Amino acid sequence: MHDHPTSPDQYEWPTCGPCGRQLRQDELGRVACRLCQERADTTLRQLPGPGGLYAQLATRLTPGRGSDAPVVTMSRTAPLPVRLEPLSLMARGGVVTILQTWLVDWHETLGWRHPRWEGNLQQQCDQAVKALRINLEWAAGEHSAFGDFLHEVTSVVRQCERQITGERPERPIAVACPCGTTLRVTVSTPGIRCRGCATQYARSEVLDLPLADRAAA
Repeated sequence: MHDHPTSPDQYEWPTCGPCGRQLRQDELGRVACRLCQERADTTLRQLPGPGGLYAQLATRLTPGRGSDAPVVTMSRTAPLPVRLEPLSLMARGGVVTILQTWLVDWHETLGWRHPRWEGNLQQQCDQAVKALRINLEWAAGEHSAFGDFLHEVTSVVRQCERQITGERPERPIAVACPCGTTLRVTVSTPGIRCRGCATQYARSEVLDLPLADRAAA
């Protein structure tokens, strides 16, 4: 007897890791769809250059009138009012460090030498963005953590935008996966994978999940 081929109903079509959308025929074998790759590229392009979000953070360090931003004492004589949120994004550990950490990860995954940083933080930001964009095709196609990269870069860009525009951060929503795991999402979450059962939800699917019980959340 000949084995019957697997029926289409038994075959689960591959999906994009970050957003959960079914991959197109020409995307099969990739970690992420080309839409998510383009979204990553668009997000990265907002950061570098004299008119980019990173440079604009410097214009938001001083609180305006009526601001409730804390006053940071830099000496014993005169306190200097500084908004800590944009300062933390500009400093080591902020935007530039996040970009460089991912670039180091990509270099190590590919077996390349550790990247070298040159110039001030603005120049390092520009260099890291350029290098990440050059390697986006590979990362979206093969890197298993591309979804985490996209989520983290999108998050830090949104933080920069909020500091520059004064927009309030999105309120997280707690929803319940059928397995019982509580997932925290926002209305703009592109998609999420449940850490309990590993189910991948697209944006529309995760927003259709029931709200989590307050006690459980």
